Amino acid sequence: MANNNLANAKTAKNDEFYTQYQDIQNEINAYLEYDPDVFRGKTVLLPCDDPEWSNFTKFFAQNFENIGLKKLISTSYAVESKKIKDWQPTLFETDSPYYDADKSRTNGKIFILDEDINNDGRFNINDLHWSYLEGDGDFRSDEVKALRDEADIIITNPPFSLFREFFSWIMEAEKKFVIIGHQNAITYKEVFPYIKSNNVWLGLGFSGGAAHFISNYQDVATAGNHIEGMIRVSGVVWYTNIDHGRRHEPLPLMSMEDNIIYSKHKEIRGKGYKRYENYEAIDIPYTDAIPIDYDGEMGVPKTFLDKYCPEQFEIIGLGHGNLGVKLGIKPYDRALKKLNPGMRDGDLFYMEDGLPIVPYTRIVIRKKQ
Repeated sequence: MANNNLANAKTAKNDEFYTQYQDIQNEINAYLEYDPDVFRGKTVLLPCDDPEWSNFTKFFAQNFENIGLKKLISTSYAVESKKIKDWQPTLFETDSPYYDADKSRTNGKIFILDEDINNDGRFNINDLHWSYLEGDGDFRSDEVKALRDEADIIITNPPFSLFREFFSWIMEAEKKFVIIGHQNAITYKEVFPYIKSNNVWLGLGFSGGAAHFISNYQDVATAGNHIEGMIRVSGVVWYTNIDHGRRHEPLPLMSMEDNIIYSKHKEIRGKGYKRYENYEAIDIPYTDAIPIDYDGEMGVPKTFLDKYCPEQFEIIGLGHGNLGVKLGIKPYDRALKKLNPGMRDGDLFYMEDGLPIVPYTRIVIRKKQ
């Protein structure tokens, strides 16, 4: 599957997944619709980017004036750090008076847009000027850290293999951001506490919960989802701390009684909701099956965050692993391990037909009081 290719990328430290222009535009427009001045007078940093191939710099350079940016900075990794075998520098680089054949392989680049270089009265992609970085462009380097500290907002598709570290790198500097990551990152101990405290949330997202990226990896998506030269990856989301309107839209939900009578889900219709054996909460297998009139705690799928409205629900914790232990989920009876070898402390479970069932990762929520 395509997600296996992401796992392979993580193992190989190869993270060449380029985001489509339309996906960037759709996401950024969501923030602009909510607050047209969200980027006005701001310096935006696009680390881990390469405008010769990537669309992030292209989008923000072309919309520099429309959204009122003060300064745009993007940095790219050196070729040798990306482990690319077959590589040739672009004409953009070789035709430049700054071109250096040695640095082209070993040094990252920095691109800046903050002045009308060609004096045409406009600020756009034609006014980008560039130079080589002192190092390879790693976001952890002192020179890129200095750019991070200068910026107001950080936007990028960071290296998949370094997502935890990149997220912490942003939060350390207390910056506004919009970044791409897999939904599994919701469960990371570096990420979830910020989601729980409503300091980080999901962005608008990709249509259908999946994205197509330009990549050298083989795309094994079904024919209907296949795009030549691209890879389809499900479960990809935007993480952000910039507000947008969709997250303030309450979910339209039915009462518990109506769910039990009319739910389209056979697990609930005519049966009701299961209760966990090791925590006082009910299990909700589908987001649209959350009962609007239930005041107790509920374990919901992590995909709930796509529709999470903080005015409607509050997040109590994560029913998974060490964070589940911290939440207060009781240890399981070791005798149950024989019936379900995959059980571990911190994971919620309920009994069904005499067997302990551990549902896929649950976020514990409660109706806003």
